[in-house]
Amino acid sequence: MNVINLFKIALRAIAANKLRSFLTMLGIIIGVASVIAMLAIGQGSKQSIQANIAEMGSNMIMIRPGQDKGPGGARGDASEMQSLKLKDYETLCEQAKYLAAISPSVSASGQFIYGNNNTPSTVYGISPDYMEIRRLKVEDGEMFSEDDIKTSAKVCLIGKTVADNLFPDGQDPVGRVIRYKSIPLRVIGVIKAKGYNSFGMDQDDMVLAPYTTVMKRILSITYLQGINASALTEDMTDQAIDDISELLRQNHKIKEGDEDDFTIRSQQEMMQMMNSTSDTMTILLLVVACISLVVGGIGIMNIMYVSVTERTKEIGLRMSVGARGIDILNQFLIESVLLSVTGGLIGVLVGVGVALGINVFAHWPIQIQPWSVLLSFAVCSATGIFFGWYPAKKAASLDPIEALRYE
Repeated sequence: MNVINLFKIALRAIAANKLRSFLTMLGIIIGVASVIAMLAIGQGSKQSIQANIAEMGSNMIMIRPGQDKGPGGARGDASEMQSLKLKDYETLCEQAKYLAAISPSVSASGQFIYGNNNTPSTVYGISPDYMEIRRLKVEDGEMFSEDDIKTSAKVCLIGKTVADNLFPDGQDPVGRVIRYKSIPLRVIGVIKAKGYNSFGMDQDDMVLAPYTTVMKRILSITYLQGINASALTEDMTDQAIDDISELLRQNHKIKEGDEDDFTIRSQQEMMQMMNSTSDTMTILLLVVACISLVVGGIGIMNIMYVSVTERTKEIGLRMSVGARGIDILNQFLIESVLLSVTGGLIGVLVGVGVALGINVFAHWPIQIQPWSVLLSFAVCSATGIFFGWYPAKKAASLDPIEALRYE
């Protein structure tokens, strides 16, 4: 019997039980859709992280108080989290040899109010060098000055999101006075928009103010929550880290052999850590998706086994008029492969749709991999053959006389 006839018979058998066929394909659809969507999200996140880090500069260095105990470990007690002082920042400004820019960092979150409008955001206390380190630009207005820092001036720059939320009618924010809790802050500039980052966070949802203003007027603290810096060049990053570590250890009077009470991270380290985390999450999600494919395959085997039992008389009749065992085997294998490949096709469409939906509504970066689509088809075909083999073999090995007697 030729292949075309076998395909026709297989299609008729599938069409005769549409609902059962669809439910059989559902496991494959979910599995393939999951594989494509998870890979798209995983690869998109990885590339976006790399792009964001490259945009921020691979020579960026972050200094944080407390000792890093590793994933899941405590960073230290309250006193250790206050280990960075203004004196450390001033020492690094004066003595660090390999830094192009340096800025202290303190922050507070809360409601910002203008008239009847309010929006939740975060105010970052920084120095003008922060703009160079983070590669931010002032789109309208101007940056605050060193005099503003010395006097703890109540001035600020706002991101595009904050500007849109507080001034929805489109009026110019520059020169307006907004309030953070009960503290008035005069807007002197609007930061150029950067959009969402790889974690789906809005990079324009921020307010920048002199670090002295945030420390004294908002937080009432004398320590720094962090220090951000950038090395002269990417190649000098390691030298800069060693230099910073030596200066801070001297400032904190840490004896040789004792552990640091601060943590220094470079963008390169951050990239490696984030890539590793992203890869691990992608693998875990793929394992879950593959389990779904296996479950779908078992569903196909189960339904094909039921189909063989239901059609025992038909098989016996076909064998009695000359159909060979190989023809019966091929017929049921074709049915199995058709179910899995059709499920795979629908799964590809669903997976691409889900990935695009996540990108549009959740603002997560995605990158649909062409090889993941091809791999899905290959896996679907293999699933159909692997899980369809036993029922097909059982059908092909039936005795025609016994099959005709089957009730």
